[in-house]
Amino acid sequence: MNDLNPYRPSILPVPEEIKRPLWSVMIPTYNCAEYLRYTLSTVLAQDPGIDKMQIVVVDNNSCDDDPAAVVEELGAGRVEFYRQPSNLGIKNNYQTCFELSRGKLIHLLCSDDCVREGFYEKMAQPFEEHPEVGAAFCRSILIDKHNQWQGLSDFEMPNSGILPKTWLHRIAELCCISVPSLAVVRREVYENLGGFDRRCGISADWEMWVRIFAHYPMWFEAEPLALWRVHLESANNVNAKSDIFIQENYNTVETIFKSYLPEETNTKLARTVKQNCAFLALESADDLIKKGNISGGIVQIKTALKYSKSPKVVRSASRIMLWNRTISVLQKMVKSGGIQTNL
Repeated sequence: MNDLNPYRPSILPVPEEIKRPLWSVMIPTYNCAEYLRYTLSTVLAQDPGIDKMQIVVVDNNSCDDDPAAVVEELGAGRVEFYRQPSNLGIKNNYQTCFELSRGKLIHLLCSDDCVREGFYEKMAQPFEEHPEVGAAFCRSILIDKHNQWQGLSDFEMPNSGILPKTWLHRIAELCCISVPSLAVVRREVYENLGGFDRRCGISADWEMWVRIFAHYPMWFEAEPLALWRVHLESANNVNAKSDIFIQENYNTVETIFKSYLPEETNTKLARTVKQNCAFLALESADDLIKKGNISGGIVQIKTALKYSKSPKVVRSASRIMLWNRTISVLQKMVKSGGIQTNL
C-alpha cells in the first residue's frame, strides 16, 4: 500500500523465521535519562516476560547524559539498547524504532512519558476481540516534571469502543492523540501505510493518526492509562507556537490530508484548520509582545490574518493590539512620572 509514496519510509515485515512477541515497547530517547528512569520503571512493573514483550530503548545519540547506564541499571539485560551513530532527528529515530520492532503490537513510548498499571493488559484487549482494529489510544493524564498530575485529556466517547467513522472529521481538524505514547498500533498497519511522512515535520504524528483512521477502525479507551509529561524542554512545548510548527500544521492539511479524505470534508476542514493556525499565531504574537518584542508580535498578527480573517480571529487580533497598546502607554506614563502606581 505504501510502495508508491516516496515520502513515507517503508517498514518491512518481520521475517517468518523470527519468533515474535505480542508487544514491542519502543522507547526513543535523547538527553532524557532523568525521565527515562521513571518511564522504564513503569514498563518493567508490567513486564509479562521476554516471550510476550520486547522492550527497546533507541537513543538518538544523547550528548548530555548516559541512557545506556540507566538501561543497564534498571533493565539488567532485560531491556535492549540501541544508540544511533549520530543524531538523526526525532522522526528518523522513530523509524529506527519501527525497524527494530518484532512484536505484533507497537507501543512507541516517548522517554519522558509513562504508563499506568494495567496499560498493556487493557490495551491488548481491543486487538484480541476486534481483529479489524488497526490502532487504539487511551485518555491521558498530564504530569509535570515532578510527576504531579496537571489535568486529564478529553473523552472522545462516553465509553470505550470503536470510534464512529464520523470521528475522521474531528481528528482531521484537531490532533486528539497528543503524543505517540497514548497509542498502540498493529505492526502490519505500519507495514501497509509506511512510516511518518517526511513532508509533515513536527505535525507528522498528527498526519499518521489521520492516515490510520482513514484506512482502519480505531479503538478509544476511556480509562486514562498513560501519563503525558508537559515540561519546558518537551518538543510539544518548545514547538507549539513556532512559525515552523504553525506552517507545517497548515501544509499537512492543505497538501496531504486532502489526498485521502472525502472531498466533502476538505472545504470545511481547510477553513477550520486555517482558523486554528491563526489562533496559534495570535498566541505567539501575544507572548512576543508581552516579552517586549513588538515587531515580532506584529509579524505574527499579520501571519494570523493571512491564514484567516474570520470574525473570531479579527476580534482576537484587535484585542491583543488594543490591550498591549494600552499597557505600553501606561508604562510610558509611569516612567515619565505621570502616574504613581506599582505597574
